[in-house]
Amino acid sequence: MAPDLPFEELVDAHYTPLFRFALSLSGAEADACDLTQQTFYLWATRGHQLRDLTKVKTWLFTTLYREYLSRQRRVVRFPHQQLEETEAELPVVAPPNASRVDGKLVLQALAGMAETFRAPIALFYLEDYSYQEIAEVLEVPVGTVKSRISRGLVRLQALMADESSRTSVAAGRESHD
Repeated sequence: MAPDLPFEELVDAHYTPLFRFALSLSGAEADACDLTQQTFYLWATRGHQLRDLTKVKTWLFTTLYREYLSRQRRVVRFPHQQLEETEAELPVVAPPNASRVDGKLVLQALAGMAETFRAPIALFYLEDYSYQEIAEVLEVPVGTVKSRISRGLVRLQALMADESSRTSVAAGRESHD
């Protein structure tokens, strides 16, 4: 084989033996096709790095084998299981409150809080500041920032619960009127 063989001729020359090798490794035609295709993709993206073009065949087979091993490691680490088989093992997850909360109500409740708690919560959740950055802006220790955010969230949740109950009571009155 000539060292300056075009990609199409390279594929024509090596596809069948590579596919047979992949099929012998994987035992499944679809997996063998994927491995062979991935090998040629890697050649197209990295093949130019091969200095001795007389070793193209060796490079292709080695690459296919390494790709196979990589996929096998992935299968061992993350085995495929049907959902029905593992349904009993799945945790029960309640829908998060955030998806049911109106953003406008949160901002209104936040505006009604004391500045001591409002500022760190707004900087952390609305502006994506780190604890350290908030500490620098507010000129307080990082521990104080964490404490204010924690206590502020408890107060914010209480305000939101109060607001939610008032809203549902008002909605109930409107439906009876």
